[in-house]
Amino acid sequence: MLRDVDLAVAAGEVVAVLGPSGSGKSTLLAALTGELEPADGSVEVLGQLMPRGGRELLALRQRIGVLLQGNGLLTDLTVAENVALPIRTHTDLPPVLIRRLVEMKLHAVGLRAAADAYPRELSGGMARRVALARALALDPPLMVYDEPLTGLDPIASGVVMSLVRRLNDTLGLTSIVVTHHVHETLPIADRALVIANGRIVFSGTPAELAASADPFVQQFLRGAPDGPIAFDAAPRAADTAGAVA
Repeated sequence: MLRDVDLAVAAGEVVAVLGPSGSGKSTLLAALTGELEPADGSVEVLGQLMPRGGRELLALRQRIGVLLQGNGLLTDLTVAENVALPIRTHTDLPPVLIRRLVEMKLHAVGLRAAADAYPRELSGGMARRVALARALALDPPLMVYDEPLTGLDPIASGVVMSLVRRLNDTLGLTSIVVTHHVHETLPIADRALVIANGRIVFSGTPAELAASADPFVQQFLRGAPDGPIAFDAAPRAADTAGAVA
């Protein structure tokens, strides 16, 4: 459950949403993509209120790129076919133009040479970059990253986070990175939020986060087992309250 969340993200920002497991990060992400409706308050994305369903919600979702922590690549399709899938599904572009767009997206993540490979032939970092290329396929103005570093080694993590920053700047995106990987994410973020116990306990720059004396923030940054964030917390219902983005 999220309570009393008041969040505004400016165009062009890279915002890191940090917090321990079960703190409400995934609930916030679900609210931003219309999977969950707020019990109170409202969610506004890209200048419009989040639709309750139907064609309007589907149209808005086409303007939100989502990088899933599990990648979600279809194993029977090649890399190029995976990236082309949303373009084929949501546009009437001719095949030759789709191929060109796929080449551009793969080039943007450094994987143009892997177009004919299958997901099972890729390393974890390469698969994550293919998923990123697919999330960018429809040129969304907003990117949401759901734990983008899960399962990646330090080098692959560095490559992915560097891409997040570079693509955000070169393509004119706005990016929300939902993660618990603090040290890898803060260097590329303009602003950081910390969610604990269903509420935002910190919002500020990465430098302000490092200097914060808040006990919630300090426990999370230090990885301390004892503190205001309970280790043995009871499960909470997945709903949102007063979420604004």
